[in-house]
Amino acid sequence: MTPIRFGPLSRRLFGLFHPADERTANGSAALLCNPFGHEAMRTHRFYRLLAERLSRQGVAVLRFDYYGTGDSPGTDDDGELQGWVQDILEAQRELLRRSGARRVVCFGARLGARLAMMAAPQAGAGMQRLVAWDPVVDGRHYLESLGQAQLEELEAGHIIPDPAWRRGLSRDPLYFSGESLGFAISSTLRAQLLELQPDSPCRLPHAVVVRVIASERDARVAGWVEHAKAQNPQARIALSPFEHQLIWTSNPFAQNELVPAEALQKMVGELHER
Repeated sequence: MTPIRFGPLSRRLFGLFHPADERTANGSAALLCNPFGHEAMRTHRFYRLLAERLSRQGVAVLRFDYYGTGDSPGTDDDGELQGWVQDILEAQRELLRRSGARRVVCFGARLGARLAMMAAPQAGAGMQRLVAWDPVVDGRHYLESLGQAQLEELEAGHIIPDPAWRRGLSRDPLYFSGESLGFAISSTLRAQLLELQPDSPCRLPHAVVVRVIASERDARVAGWVEHAKAQNPQARIALSPFEHQLIWTSNPFAQNELVPAEALQKMVGELHER
């Protein structure tokens, strides 16, 4: 694993490159796209173990931080979807350059999955396959769920919770939409998320294979997949039902595994599948 800086001087990015094990190298590469905020912290170890396992199996891997997140320069106020889409494209170019691979399999969880799909039309032939785990398909619902998690964390962390928090959220489901569990949500990012709807236009390259991993009970994702199929009749888009124990916005506790073994095995298999 090698820490790297890449991208233009005006928008440098931090990444961790995992070269393919020379004994098993097969000329393939995988790009891992982070979720947002607390969910990125929640899945940090999962992404690391996923990268290490793929590397041992002969796949070069790059995991990285979008501009304004993690160890990349910038602040929370710089966070916005279109810029992060460009960061994914820059990371793909860097991965192709470093690995020598001709094509990349792209993986993203939650908002990272939606960003990867937004980047796919501009990725060219380099993006061969896209695996989207519990993608954010409804931006308003996503912000509302982050707000509910923010309220629960505030109430758990104070001996005497302020009743105004719960009253505010009951009046306005977006009451906490300027912050998510310690991560600021810029006004630009908030507006962009609100524009993400299950029936938003979705254009995908014909050559990309898209595998969406989600619970059978997630009607929003199932509806989005059908919408995407209708808009891209020649694309290969499939929904793969999968249940797991990871709660995206929780702090780890006994009933919420940090890295569910079955989830790790599932994602490795999806990234290897042709």
